[in-house]
Amino acid sequence: MKYNKAILKLTAGARTIGISGHIRPDGDCVGAVMGLYRYLKKMLPEAEIDAFLEKPADIFNCLDDVPKIRTDFLTSVDHYDIFFALDTVKERMGEAEKLYDRARKKINIDHHISNSGSGYNSGSNSSGGSGGESSYVDIIDPTVGSTCELLYECMDDAANFDEGIAKALYIGMIHDTGVFQYSNTSPRTLEIAAELIRFGFDFSQLIMDTFYERTYIQNQIMARAILESILFMEGRCIVSALDKRTIDFYGAAAYDMEGIVNQLLITKGVECAIFMVQTGTLEYKVSLRSKGLVDVAQVAAYFGGGGHVRAAGVNMSGTFHDIANNISYHIDKQLNERNLNKAKRDI
Repeated sequence: MKYNKAILKLTAGARTIGISGHIRPDGDCVGAVMGLYRYLKKMLPEAEIDAFLEKPADIFNCLDDVPKIRTDFLTSVDHYDIFFALDTVKERMGEAEKLYDRARKKINIDHHISNSGSGYNSGSNSSGGSGGESSYVDIIDPTVGSTCELLYECMDDAANFDEGIAKALYIGMIHDTGVFQYSNTSPRTLEIAAELIRFGFDFSQLIMDTFYERTYIQNQIMARAILESILFMEGRCIVSALDKRTIDFYGAAAYDMEGIVNQLLITKGVECAIFMVQTGTLEYKVSLRSKGLVDVAQVAAYFGGGGHVRAAGVNMSGTFHDIANNISYHIDKQLNERNLNKAKRDI
């Protein structure tokens, strides 16, 4: 793999290193940040290394280094020698974006096809900002299943891993591949997973605890979303939403809504699922999922979002019906174009 040992080469000589991911961190984001944090602490013991994230869901407390995350984003370092943005574009880093911008070298590692990076090729340098010379490095590869998988390829062939590093990377991989069910799972993904479980952690319990197990509140709110879902477009699309009043009634947090859109998608006959969570007055966080006939990353990108072909998201303003109509127009357009192309081929 062309990225082998890239992390050690890129961090050579660094004395201060910051690491962060995106807002509302999911399994791949938390796993990547924690995996890289532990790896660098082991490989660069003399460097000052800080990890920044919004507070991860409690399910990730199985990772020993989670308590070391700086959820307040406070630091005494004015300009980090290197700052990593993992599993995200810098605009979705929240409070960490300003730390990333001030860093002398900025490294973006991601697998989202919607991430165009800083505009420079992997390993290239450019001048950045008014503070003088700054280095930008993009390692973005949409062909891998998760950022954790990509990080593995950038590390030192697991020669210097320990159980904590392996566990963190494995969590990211299972969350972004749906425990190796999604189409982004490749033979290489499974090879890496096999290497990671050699470190002896209870991988089956880890899958149950972080991916499948749900609290009573999570089950209730999922049931509410499914009960109030709407099938339309002749059963090819399903949509559901949770308003703030309902979310507050159950006392649910953002991570309590994880998995609902995937559950909607497995409805028989459905090609695309839309799930909305109200975040403010006429404001929604929209999650999109597809079984493959619709490129939801393209749909999300039209409205300023992004993601993968089968899983994407976007923040939108408007009423539930307006947003559903606007999104479904682009979904229907893709399905109709696909049907038209198929008809032409059959002639």
